[in-house]
Amino acid sequence: MAGRIRDDDIAEVREKARIDDVISGYVTLKRAGGGSLKGLCPFHDEKTPSFNVNPARQFWHCFGCQEGGDVISFLMKVDGLTFTETVERLAEKYGVQLRREDGDDAPQRPRGPARGRLIEAHKVAQEFYAEQLASADAVVARQFLHQRGFDQAAAEMFGVGFAPRDGEALTRHLRGRRFTDEESVAAGLVALGRSHYDRFRGRLVWPIREANGDTIGFGARRIFDDDRIEAKYLNTSETAIYKKSQVLYGIDLARTAMKDAQQAVVVEGYTDVMACHLAGVRTAVASCGTAFGTDHARVLRRFLGDHNETSGEVIFTFDGDSAGQKAAMKVLESDQVFASQTYVAVAPEGMDPCDLRLAEGDEAVRELVAKRQPLYRFALDNILTRYDLDRADGRVDALRDAAGLVASIRDKTKVESFSRELAHMVGVDVDEVRGEVRRAASRPARTEERRPSRTAEAPQAAEPARPALPSLSDPRFLIERELLKLVIQHPSGVGRTTTHVTTTDFTHPTFQGVWDAVTAAGGPASAADDPGWANKVRGAATDPAVIAAITELGVEPVRGTSDPNPTFAVAYVYRLQELTTSRRIADVKARLQRTNPVEHALDYNRMFGELVMLEQHRRKLREGAVGQSGAPS
Repeated sequence: MAGRIRDDDIAEVREKARIDDVISGYVTLKRAGGGSLKGLCPFHDEKTPSFNVNPARQFWHCFGCQEGGDVISFLMKVDGLTFTETVERLAEKYGVQLRREDGDDAPQRPRGPARGRLIEAHKVAQEFYAEQLASADAVVARQFLHQRGFDQAAAEMFGVGFAPRDGEALTRHLRGRRFTDEESVAAGLVALGRSHYDRFRGRLVWPIREANGDTIGFGARRIFDDDRIEAKYLNTSETAIYKKSQVLYGIDLARTAMKDAQQAVVVEGYTDVMACHLAGVRTAVASCGTAFGTDHARVLRRFLGDHNETSGEVIFTFDGDSAGQKAAMKVLESDQVFASQTYVAVAPEGMDPCDLRLAEGDEAVRELVAKRQPLYRFALDNILTRYDLDRADGRVDALRDAAGLVASIRDKTKVESFSRELAHMVGVDVDEVRGEVRRAASRPARTEERRPSRTAEAPQAAEPARPALPSLSDPRFLIERELLKLVIQHPSGVGRTTTHVTTTDFTHPTFQGVWDAVTAAGGPASAADDPGWANKVRGAATDPAVIAAITELGVEPVRGTSDPNPTFAVAYVYRLQELTTSRRIADVKARLQRTNPVEHALDYNRMFGELVMLEQHRRKLREGAVGQSGAPS
């Protein structure tokens, strides 16, 4: 067995392997003064960089977690390598010939194949797959790429290949290159059933690489209809070198551009990454076979150099459908991880970057990124679409829901501008929004963890009770209440004054039910000299709350007179319909506030004309109510 590596060779490796060159493959470093460099530590999560590298002295140290050492200790820690593996890897990269001393065996490695062997197996597999893409069996694979706008040069740039349908082609190839079956299985390239077989057989494959260019896994797409594995995409399983929650496809190509542009574009698939890079958006990456999560965000931050001293951008592209909106809201939960500003870019008609490039060309992809919108704005739109903003109650509910989002904005200096924007989007006064945002900020955060989990023994939680209705005596419903008392107690004094009154003139649900019962009983005009009128109205009602209200309204004295007449009653009718018109005016004003007068000039002018007519109608109603004796205030 080979002996230990000679000390002078190890020293030469340390000398030639520039520490800033090696570490910059994992961390975006910036000048920190005094010849030092700094970045975000790869060994613990931080928002302010405390990881320092001194190229002159060839060492690194993190003032946050207190880890430190030289270039060899860094690679051992970040990649999980043994000392010998690290020295061998650096020696190969920097051209150092290693010599060993006899009679001193290398320390025993941990059980399982060494990391270096797994990396080498992936390198061999990637080269094999790339060669197979030119074979006669790969016609369908080449057609797939061509149909999506990718030529041979694009396939070579991204290392795209084809796994032969022969289930043992790669297995035999790896054996021929002196890899054991144990190593091939540990790498995730070969699976073991009744015998060893290729994991990605009959699929188009993309190599998934680390930032330094090492292939550590593959993503494979189904292209044959008779593929017995139904999943469209098959990805490398978790291995010693591949952790899907920490891997970003395209990071090897994007990392330099990300650092220079202070921008990262997160897309959803392998072909989207290809389309973006070929269109000139060279900062695009994608998660591999899983949703973008907090660990992905932390990896991205390291390469973006994302900390409080920079003002970068992280742009997410999503489909415009419900799944895309759901994905965006999930990303919003991890938004606080970023110091950079987060944005969303949604292509027209919900196209992804690959489809957009095919349909409209490279410029359209670049324009998609350029027209990004803040993630919070996208989230606000998502929230507001759940509500009918043409209704007063819909605006109230939308405001309460959206205020929590505004209150959670990381940059508190932007709360005011978002509050103004929310006021415009909902169609309410900005002071009303400010108040709701303050209330939302004072409420404790709602988290799923606070909810007790159900167990088999725990009783089922009861359905939430319906919210209690406002009191019938609430001053807001005074006009409704008094008019209904007149209708029930003195129908002959009301007569036909209520001809144009409808259920929508009443805002309390119970009073709406009472009016429905009045209408079902024939209306006040049919009740003249009918001593059983009140009972007839009660008989037309079915809701116990409405029946009780009819009884209550039938015995309570009418305000302002003991002998009402049609002149007295019509004042209440005018006032009731004035309130209805005021609500319609508020609705139109809200729509006007949400409408761009330049982009939607026709709709804006139509609504403005409607508003003028409603204001004139309200003025006439108010004058009519005031002109009646005993008019309500």
